[in-house]
Amino acid sequence: MAVSQISVFLENQPGHLKNILDAFEVTGINVRGYSASDTGDYGIARFILDKPDIALDVLLTRGCAATQAQVLCIRLPDKPGELARVMGVIAEAGINVLYSYSLISTIIAIHVDDTASAEAALQHQPVELVSQDEISKPYEM
Repeated sequence: MAVSQISVFLENQPGHLKNILDAFEVTGINVRGYSASDTGDYGIARFILDKPDIALDVLLTRGCAATQAQVLCIRLPDKPGELARVMGVIAEAGINVLYSYSLISTIIAIHVDDTASAEAALQHQPVELVSQDEISKPYEM
């Protein structure tokens, strides 16, 4: 049972990812999971969305370089070794994992070029910065 993923290729510049997210918001598309990574001057953002076909149309209409692919989404119990077990099953079947990321969490990891300044900018916003101690606790559904 595959899920549609939208990948967007964008310039590695401030605001480019936000423009994509704004396009989703104004068209009523909800982000269920995402991954963003850089490759130097450009980056790739991958999204799992509630309306992937509409999202792809929106992006292509705006002139974005975007593609759609099928991925597997797996719910794992929050206990040590589960991710390793699943990756082992895939490896034993002779299948290569090209990339992976997690979904549907309101805790988002963001790697920025100035962590201290980003933390200061977010300090008085209606968001909660999560500590390593909190990440170390078991997830409760």
